Amino acid sequence: MLCLTSSASALPRPSPAADRPGPGILGGAVAGGGNVRLSGVVVPSVPSSLRWSWPRKAKSKFSVPVTAQGTETMAKGEDGLGRLPIYDLDPKLAGFKDHFDYRMKRYLDQKQSIEQHEGSLEEFAKGYLKFGINKEGDASVYREWAPAAVEAQLVGDFNNWDGSKHKMTKDSFGVWSVKISHVNGKPAIPHNSKVKFRFRHGGGVWADRIPAWIRYATVDASKFGAPYDGVHWDPPTSERYVFKHSRPRKPDAPRIYEAHIGMSGEKPEVSTYREFADNVLPRIRANNYNTVQLMAIMEHSYYASFGYHVTNFFAVSSRSGTPEDLKYLVDKAHSLGLRVLMDVVHSHASNNRTDGLNGYDVGQNTQESYFHTGDRGYHKLWDSRLFNYANWEVLRFLLSNLRYWMDEFMFDGFRFDGVTSMLYNHNGINMSFTGNYKEYLGLDTNVDAVVYMMLANHLMHKLLPEATVVAEDVSGMPVLCRSVDEGGIGFDYRLAMAIPDRWIDYLKNKDDLEWSMSGIAQTLTNRRYTEKCIAYAESHDQSIVGDKTMAFLLMDKEMYTGMSDLQPASPTIDRGIALQKMIHFITMALGGDGYLNFMGNEFGHPEWIDFPREGNGWSYDKCRRQWSLVDTDHLRYKYMNAFDQAMNALDEKFSFLSSSKQIVSDMDEDKKVIVFERGDLVFVFNFHPNKTYDGYKVGCDLPGKYRVALDSDALMFGGHGRVGHDVDHFTSTEGVPGVPETNFNNRPNSFRILSPPRTCVAYYRVDEKAERRKKEAAVSWEENVTMGYIDVEATHSKERTDDEATSGSKKASAENVSGNKGMNFVFHSYDDGKK
Repeated sequence: MLCLTSSASALPRPSPAADRPGPGILGGAVAGGGNVRLSGVVVPSVPSSLRWSWPRKAKSKFSVPVTAQGTETMAKGEDGLGRLPIYDLDPKLAGFKDHFDYRMKRYLDQKQSIEQHEGSLEEFAKGYLKFGINKEGDASVYREWAPAAVEAQLVGDFNNWDGSKHKMTKDSFGVWSVKISHVNGKPAIPHNSKVKFRFRHGGGVWADRIPAWIRYATVDASKFGAPYDGVHWDPPTSERYVFKHSRPRKPDAPRIYEAHIGMSGEKPEVSTYREFADNVLPRIRANNYNTVQLMAIMEHSYYASFGYHVTNFFAVSSRSGTPEDLKYLVDKAHSLGLRVLMDVVHSHASNNRTDGLNGYDVGQNTQESYFHTGDRGYHKLWDSRLFNYANWEVLRFLLSNLRYWMDEFMFDGFRFDGVTSMLYNHNGINMSFTGNYKEYLGLDTNVDAVVYMMLANHLMHKLLPEATVVAEDVSGMPVLCRSVDEGGIGFDYRLAMAIPDRWIDYLKNKDDLEWSMSGIAQTLTNRRYTEKCIAYAESHDQSIVGDKTMAFLLMDKEMYTGMSDLQPASPTIDRGIALQKMIHFITMALGGDGYLNFMGNEFGHPEWIDFPREGNGWSYDKCRRQWSLVDTDHLRYKYMNAFDQAMNALDEKFSFLSSSKQIVSDMDEDKKVIVFERGDLVFVFNFHPNKTYDGYKVGCDLPGKYRVALDSDALMFGGHGRVGHDVDHFTSTEGVPGVPETNFNNRPNSFRILSPPRTCVAYYRVDEKAERRKKEAAVSWEENVTMGYIDVEATHSKERTDDEATSGSKKASAENVSGNKGMNFVFHSYDDGKK
């Protein structure tokens, strides 16, 4: 049966499980076919064998339609359902109307039932104020859901681990409780004291477990393999951290810095929340990110799990400090204008019994457990337990978990881990998704989990309309990132997980001249055109033991000997730094609606990540970040870091990530060139290892004058300074106006550029009216910019010779500004309004 908590007044019971619709999908699936839509324009110069089908919007310069408004709702019929707006976004989805009607009805019924019995979804998600240990009047009340227990006690330091005086009583919903009066006006259970839930189950055996809703858990570091202890966290007012800064506004496009607190220091030890806040957050802000995503926050007993085998869902990982320390970190991030997302793991739970939620499973049926029974309740690849999302108390536990982290710690959203496992009854194991809609919308769909995610996303956006919620899904589930009211699952973004796989394949298996320009463009643009993606070239997944960071794949052992700027770069180092910059930039500019980078990869952190484990002798040697590499001025890491700063500053200035205008106009397989427009910028990527193209013709939308906005070949980024930044590129009209087939690469205008090998350059269109106003005011553009296009605060510069600075007849910049940490890039254009 579904279970409710007890309360002062009796609550009506929800419908028994037998009255609920069973799992599965009603109705037969019809032929679907993939609907992965690509945003771009295929150009005539690409051989037909290399083309793929990209939908076009007739008589429009935009290749990506404007997404439907998230506030649009369906027109309801007598059954409470109607035509869902998602069918207008993608007509193929109407062929699966039975599926969508079924899951929408399940969602509406579950939400209505919660509202009927709990008051509202928001109140339902306040479970952490009722379960666990909470003050109520002049007493402390402890509640725990354990239907399989036949006897229960609360034990801990406060009663010398003798629970005979603190026996608990069980209500009809399987909730145990005990009320303990204060002593001399103070709680009988002191702050920071150890506690456990002791219960006897049907087999007659007594077991001690950490309370499921515990807010802190610690381990005796002097004992190898020691289990965690639950700790009652209730500091006095004087010791509670008080937030001083409000949440920053939601950016139009998130630029996310993914970080692991424990490995964020340079010393071979676990770093702390406060060290990260004081030492690493300023670096993130200096590199112009607007969001930080924190891994491994929820308590996990096995450090090497990267935080993905959670044992205590409401507890802050004690390795890095206390809950108050984490609050300090979040508040510090907000003071710097950084939003904070948390990696939340609701796809599975640690298999640990003595210190994890799994310990509450003592063989009872699935209706009385957090997890499914049998094979359905166990993930054979992860060695972990799988939640029963149809269970009332599981919904309370998980929804309250989200609200707890948002309310108590001021997190601005979440990145949901393992969403693919949640979406399907097969958990994505041994599945290769081809794009056929039958793979997504059929009997394999885990509707219970889908309904939970719909409830979760509705709740989070109700509590915080500006919340950012990202799904880690590799399958490509349709409407995962459309609003719940439209018929979607409600996430804001999904991770574009195929992109790093493409780069790894090329770097490991293909010679530079074998790289396919159309293959790169297809991978980067292959996303559902009404659902937003976060693009990344490498995250923590690409850096863990068994693999290497991208920089290390490119340069390998030469990173130990060839990164000094006091000697000429070897061909390997020159290639590696050039491609590191190009791969990250094209991934950012073309791959999605947001961008993600893992801690350290912005400056090409070498080697790999290896957490302390038995296989490496429990070493911390590669479980840290070597910030000294980028801080040392004579090392070339500074160049990659400087370019990362500039990439983010470019989006800050021109907002290309949030633009729906994305047009790929040129993919030349022979020349190894990709040209595309994103927002108001024109991007040119020359992947050829040794060919320079002088006068290369580039198509564009608007006529006028174009200049360099960002150049990976600039000396300040470790390049060769071959592109002139003071050159005006004037457009020429192409073909017959209004007749696209007569244009150049389907673009009505063009201009010519110099494109050196292994370089990427972004061009912006000059506002000539503003330029004239500036000239009339006698304001010299050259006096206000370094390198003709960017202001830089830095401490080092050096002159370069004329032959270094020339490129054909075009002069490059006059100086090289090295990229120290904290360097601040400020892009200018003539419409900045400066006088």
